[in-house]
Amino acid sequence: MNNKKISLPRTSAEWLEAVMNFIFFLCGILAVGCVLLISVYMVLSGVPAIQKIGLFRFLFGTRWASTAADPAYGILPFILSSVYGTLGATVIGVPIGLLTAVFLSKAAGPKVRTVVVTAIELLSGIPSVVFGLLGMQVLVPAVAKTFGKASGACLLSAIVVLAVMILPSIVSVSVTALNAVPPEYEQGSLALGATDAETWFKVSVPAARSGIAAGIVLGIGRAIGEAMAVMMVAGNSPNMPDSLFRSVTFLTTAIAKEMSYASGLQKQALFSIALVLFVFIMGINILLNVVLKGGKRDE
Repeated sequence: MNNKKISLPRTSAEWLEAVMNFIFFLCGILAVGCVLLISVYMVLSGVPAIQKIGLFRFLFGTRWASTAADPAYGILPFILSSVYGTLGATVIGVPIGLLTAVFLSKAAGPKVRTVVVTAIELLSGIPSVVFGLLGMQVLVPAVAKTFGKASGACLLSAIVVLAVMILPSIVSVSVTALNAVPPEYEQGSLALGATDAETWFKVSVPAARSGIAAGIVLGIGRAIGEAMAVMMVAGNSPNMPDSLFRSVTFLTTAIAKEMSYASGLQKQALFSIALVLFVFIMGINILLNVVLKGGKRDE
């Protein structure tokens, strides 16, 4: 038998290091425990309603009437609204955010960079209810007037608001990733005769793809989980999102607007919606890990 001796810390520095390592370990365990606790709670709260309603009727039903005499609990309109809204915000926000990050990291002068970075930091600190209020007072009437609609509270307004809200996450993380690219990469590209723009987009951006992907996924996660701003500009009608100008309800807003007075099966169904939303967000996190591991493997 191998008798391994456990060496105890001898100096005060070693004791301090051991204590800090233990604290860090506890913090890590606490984070994992919180995720497990939330996962178990969501499953226990959401599964009973799905069992009563039926998985197919719940996920693929097109009618939501939780307070009707003959209630219906189909959340397909909510799922599609969240998916379309998130995709639309991504299509608009990602190119703008990426180009802004490249500009700040590679092209902007010190004074301009300071002004833009300050504006982005302020944008990230604005509460979502303020975005919703501005969208309701400015964007919604503008959409109605521009496209000749009776109301501008629709999917398009929600997409625009979400696109603005995800910009800080994309820009800040992408700038950090671009700044971490070794300067030798760019110097080698320039020495071979490439222009600045070619170097930025063919060398720097691919080299920083893991960090940029992380910023994009964080932005997508915020778009999927946003409730208050979307509630104020989307119209909150449980319609299928068959048009950009259709009043719709997202998964988050479906929970927020009914939870205060829900009871019985209706309340259980709202927890089931939260479970679906939770699965979506977990899927995004898994996608993030796959993208990052793929990037590291290629390197």
